[in-house]
Amino acid sequence: MSAVSVHELGRDRQLIDLDFRGTEGLIGSYVLPESEGFSLIETGPGSCRDELLAGLDRAGIELGQIRHVFGTHIHLDHAGGMGTLVDAFPRATFYVHELGLPHMVDPTRLILSARRAWGPVFDQLWGTVAPVPTSRVVGLRGGESFAVRGGEIQVVATPGHARHHLAYFDTALRAIFTGDAAGVRLPGSSHLRPAVPPPDLDLEALFASLETMRAMDPTLVLYTHFGPSPDGVSDLARYRVAVEDWRDVALAAARQRPEVAWVERRLAEHDAESRQEPGVAERESLVSGYQLAAAGFLRYFETHGLLGKDAR
Repeated sequence: MSAVSVHELGRDRQLIDLDFRGTEGLIGSYVLPESEGFSLIETGPGSCRDELLAGLDRAGIELGQIRHVFGTHIHLDHAGGMGTLVDAFPRATFYVHELGLPHMVDPTRLILSARRAWGPVFDQLWGTVAPVPTSRVVGLRGGESFAVRGGEIQVVATPGHARHHLAYFDTALRAIFTGDAAGVRLPGSSHLRPAVPPPDLDLEALFASLETMRAMDPTLVLYTHFGPSPDGVSDLARYRVAVEDWRDVALAAARQRPEVAWVERRLAEHDAESRQEPGVAERESLVSGYQLAAAGFLRYFETHGLLGKDAR
């Protein structure tokens, strides 16, 4: 494990780099102070448990001070490590969307699905996926709020990437924690990578969620992948354009050949033609690959009747 970095965000908020896959700037967890203790947004996967704990130690936070742990959604890169932290955070309550809560209590189906998708690299990527006891986890649906120092965390329903996706708005920083609802924006790059995986990608809901986040008028956009954006709210508008661009490329490819490998290839080729930043695509693919995007779009096109002979 390399040295874990902790970044100050202002108002005693901090970002812990989980050094996912031994690479800086891919997955982050956010720490917010309460009147007594701390809240944590995103745990990352079980494979990053040690990095998260090391980051908290570096930030001077005792594990017993963690009181609330929020996941934006239950995908393994965001909340896969929750169950492994139950004993480490003895005073914490864990929170996810109510639709995802059953999979936190019993992750059997989640694990089986992920093992089918990732095969032999599952354990290396995601580590242990452990259940969260029902007594320690609470379901959210959006509209709830939790006190933090200087303000509150407001829970925002943001479906589209997944039905069980939430964003969190910190009123003290006027910052929105977007999870995957606004895609991937890595440090040192202005490129926005669509995060559009199966099984329940819903583009109409995704676009509506972007408008919901924009309407909150945040001054800071904080990505799980990764960190604060210097362009703030403009990224939320640009992200819709990026998703629509990929959608059009994927749909044209799927109407030629409705196969994941073919749509994946066309997305990668289009991305290479349109981007100006060398090397960034490889890093983005470590957290949001073209194959997942292709599979997500294909399922969306099929369920919305966009691939039939009369769909043109």
